[in-house]
Amino acid sequence: MGRVDGKVALISGGARNIGGATARWLVAEGAKVVIGDVLDEEGQALADELGPDATYVHLDVTSNEDWRAAVETTTSTYGSLSVLFNNAGIFNGGQLQRYKRELWQQMLDVNLTGAFLGCRAAADAMIASGGGSIINTSSIEGLRGTPWAHGYVASKWGLTGLTKSVAMELAPHGIRANSVHPGRISTPATDQMPPDLIPIPLGRPGTVEEVAGLVVFLASDESTFCTGSEFTVDGG
Repeated sequence: MGRVDGKVALISGGARNIGGATARWLVAEGAKVVIGDVLDEEGQALADELGPDATYVHLDVTSNEDWRAAVETTTSTYGSLSVLFNNAGIFNGGQLQRYKRELWQQMLDVNLTGAFLGCRAAADAMIASGGGSIINTSSIEGLRGTPWAHGYVASKWGLTGLTKSVAMELAPHGIRANSVHPGRISTPATDQMPPDLIPIPLGRPGTVEEVAGLVVFLASDESTFCTGSEFTVDGG
């Protein structure tokens, strides 16, 4: 038996990197997965690769309408919704005195409001399914401060707090909510950064599969007593 047999997951930012690796792992462990993203070609290609246990939907996480459609597609295609992985996120940065308000707002809109809209849209479907797991991709920057990353840090701290309030409100319905806090993870974007930008005691960046493994644990019944918590995956 797979670790997530019978689970139905909706992933935002699911077309590639952490989201894509998680979609592959969840399907391999027995789940049905709906991949949401704005990268339509990549998302559809991944769904095609994974076969009938995966479906792609266009999902701009700042759109109420897209979230409603994604949840409706999930429940109509696979009959329920038991796992929500709020993984979509962006990054920008700049010196405090020159950091433009529109860049700040963009961080909050995608990284924080997008996850809030996902939790709100999915809650009733997850309650109807008898419970489940919400997993929010925060960051180690949601646990500390970093110069030149003010909007990103604020959005990820906000997401850490949102996770806790959602966990408390939905606990009576059997729904858990936890945040995942990756450090430097090797992706095409982060591989362009200076290697010593973030000192890592284990001496290397993490892989997307290492984050995906943690998400699968939180999606599974192996983590049924975990809620409202922060799970770091940062190499120390």
